Amino acid sequence: MNGDRGAAPLVIARDVARVYAAGTEREVRALDGVSFALERGDYVAIVGESGSGKTTLMHLLGALDRPDAGSISIDGVDLGSASGGQLKSLRAKRIGFVFQGFNLVPSLDALENVALAAHYAGVPRALALRRAAAMLDDVGLSQRAHHRPTQLSGGQQQRVAIARALVNEPALVLADEPTGELDSQTANAVLELLERLNRERGVTLAVVTHSEGVYRRARRVIRLADGRIAGDEALARV
Repeated sequence: MNGDRGAAPLVIARDVARVYAAGTEREVRALDGVSFALERGDYVAIVGESGSGKTTLMHLLGALDRPDAGSISIDGVDLGSASGGQLKSLRAKRIGFVFQGFNLVPSLDALENVALAAHYAGVPRALALRRAAAMLDDVGLSQRAHHRPTQLSGGQQQRVAIARALVNEPALVLADEPTGELDSQTANAVLELLERLNRERGVTLAVVTHSEGVYRRARRVIRLADGRIAGDEALARV
C-alpha cells in the first residue's frame, strides 16, 4: 500500500474549535480556529506544551470526538455529520492507534492482541489470526507470538502495539508519545520501525510528542500553542 500523492488529502481540518464547559467560568477553548491538511503518506509530528491542545486534536484525529465548530474530515468522512456507527467503523478500519502505555490485554498473547483489532473490524477469527501472524513477522516478533505482555520487554510490547495498529491496513496511524516509556536505544528501534512502515506501506503517520529527538525525525512539524497552530513547517531529512 503506497501513499497516493495525487489523491485528496487524508485529513482536512477547517477552522476547528473544541470548547469545554462552554458559557461558564470554566470555559476552555482547547482548539480555536485550527486549519491544516494531512496528505496521504505524510509523516508529521504534533508538538506543544501541556495544555496546548495536542490531546484534544488527537481525539479528533482518532474519530473519538467531534468539533464544536468548523469541520474535520478523515478519509472522506465528515466527523460533524457522521453517525456513531460510521465513526466506529472509521476507528476500527481506517485508523490505527499506538499508545505510550502499550494498552495490550494482559490475558492475551501477542498474536491474540493483534488479532483482536482485526476482530473488532469484523474480520473472521481465522483470517484475523493469519493477518496478525503476518504483522508480527513484519515487526520482527513472530518468535514471540505466544508470549503474553508480561513476558515481553517494553520494546517488544510496543512492537506488538504497532502490529495491532497496522493489522487492518489503516490509512492513518496515530502514535501518542510512542517512545515515552522506552530507553533511548529501544526508542530508536521503535521509531525506525514506524518510519519503515510509513515509507514502505504509505501509511500516514502522526506522532504526538514532547521530545525534540522524536519530532526532528518527522518530515513535518505542526506546533500548537493555546489551542492554535503556532507553526507548521517541513523538516529537511538528512
